[in-house]
Amino acid sequence: MISGPPPDPARAALQALWTFPSMLLSAFVVAWGAEAAQFYISQGLALALLAWIQVLPEFAVEAVIAWHQNVPLMTANFTGALRLLTGVGWPMIWVVYAWTRRQRGARERWPAIRLEEEHAAEVVGLVPPLIYFIVIIANGTLDCRDAAVLLALYVGYLVVLNRIPPREKEDVEDVAFVARRVVGLPAWPRCLAILGLFLVAGVLLYLTATPFLESMQGLAITLGVSQFVFVQWVAPFLSEFPEKTSAFYWARSRGKAGMALMNMVSSNINQWTVLAAMIPIVYSLSFGHVTAVPMQEHRVELLLTLLQSFLGMVILANFTLEAYEALGLFVLWFAQFLVPHWREEICWVYGAWLAFELVSTAWRPGRLRAFRVFPTLWTIAERRRRAQG
Repeated sequence: MISGPPPDPARAALQALWTFPSMLLSAFVVAWGAEAAQFYISQGLALALLAWIQVLPEFAVEAVIAWHQNVPLMTANFTGALRLLTGVGWPMIWVVYAWTRRQRGARERWPAIRLEEEHAAEVVGLVPPLIYFIVIIANGTLDCRDAAVLLALYVGYLVVLNRIPPREKEDVEDVAFVARRVVGLPAWPRCLAILGLFLVAGVLLYLTATPFLESMQGLAITLGVSQFVFVQWVAPFLSEFPEKTSAFYWARSRGKAGMALMNMVSSNINQWTVLAAMIPIVYSLSFGHVTAVPMQEHRVELLLTLLQSFLGMVILANFTLEAYEALGLFVLWFAQFLVPHWREEICWVYGAWLAFELVSTAWRPGRLRAFRVFPTLWTIAERRRRAQG
């Protein structure tokens, strides 16, 4: 059981020489399989399922921690993954988008990323799990009943996406070299290649997840760094790296920055629902009976993550990501990264910014436009289908 530090931290730290590259490789392999498979499923589900499959390594690490009943590291990995997506992933998409536009001769120095109205489904889709997590934080526990609710919310999100397929989609030219080669194969070899990629990734994850966690703990002790902070940032950074690579590639493509951003938003929804739901299920299995995960000691950590996601949702609710918004999200993430004990102070900053955005709807009527557009998405989708013949 990995309930504490590994018995020999120095030896565990040396395992990082093979566990870190192996975890990164498994993440890339599963991403290649997902990128190839997305062309053979419903377009409306493609981005959501791609985002889900791409973070399977993150799920594997969280499952190992939950199995070993280490609640602090469980919370660290879960909250770190979410805060990296919004605090680093979203701003970096804007940076890549803005830099590419400048390289192409655009004169606008601080361009905003514009979203399509169909993206209201992803933006509004963040709201139900975030609201439900208020209940979880208030209760101070995460149990299997919560897991059932979160999974139901995710299924509802997929149903909505299936009814309202996005206008943007990934082209074969946009995917990684390996995935392109797989897509170009004849039918049966292609199916076998996709299954083979998932199988290889699964084996790598199975063999790597536990020693990967041990190596992070050993490395943290060896470097004199808090295990909580080390797991919070290093594990999700490695496991989510291929997903961020794909999103940054799309951000460079003409007209696909919105798709890159929505891929990240889908990952936020996946982790607030499916990843969170997995925690009490695996935790209970490790005990041999149904039990709740105690979260009382980590309420501030969860609240900080919740406020960041609420703010991100409101920022995107007018279908734009402005330069100052991207910069603000990154600065607040970087502050908590540099000074981890500023959690409560950063909570107040997130809360104040969120309150301003909500109050400003009085003189900025387009601030929450996604919530007005969302009920009309079926009509918009049907109109577009008829126009396309």
